[in-house]
Amino acid sequence: MALWIVAIAALMFAVISLAIARQTSRRLAEVTHLYWQLKSDYGELKAKVDPRAPAAAEPRQTFVPLSSIKKT
Repeated sequence: MALWIVAIAALMFAVISLAIARQTSRRLAEVTHLYWQLKSDYGELKAKVDPRAPAAAEPRQTFVPLSSIKKT
């Protein structure tokens, strides 16, 4: 009789543990999804606000050798 009580208690413990593990897994998946979504949104907003982002707007310096400049 005591063996049946222990077996039933172990089965109940396993079922409860499984339910808690599944709930924790869902929470982890949701938090991971929210983290990557936030990281993506932050990157997009940073690209819109960052004044250094458009590299084409910066003036380029070019090398002009002195021999090509004529003396007047």
